[in-house]
Amino acid sequence: MTPEQQILQSCHTIAVVGLSSNPLRPSYEIAEFMQRRGYQIIPVNPQEVEVLGEKCYARLEDISEKVDCVNVFRRPEFVPAIVDSAIAIGAKAVWLQLGISHDEAIARAEAAGLLAVQDRCLLIEHRRYFR
Repeated sequence: MTPEQQILQSCHTIAVVGLSSNPLRPSYEIAEFMQRRGYQIIPVNPQEVEVLGEKCYARLEDISEKVDCVNVFRRPEFVPAIVDSAIAIGAKAVWLQLGISHDEAIARAEAAGLLAVQDRCLLIEHRRYFR
């Protein structure tokens, strides 16, 4: 089983870092798709108050409930700090969206025991495995 399949099957609570309230943004479209498929979405964006009917948090560390997967919609230079936060909160996985990659941060996540995916779209992979 690929890391993508493992994440999609075992991670039900997804913190989306960089989730925008703008329905025209890819982060919104993808998070809304996943929410409609039964995944719990937790928005993480200090510029937002609520997205998709869910309270938005400024940082991963501010979330009180267990996060299974951290889905990242931020530029590569922000990825190392986000991965460090994902490790610190005990997430099971980190997923960097299509067009986002950071080999060093992904290696650090995997060394900490997290499933890690980079440069892949959560929505596209969900459609591929769950037609």
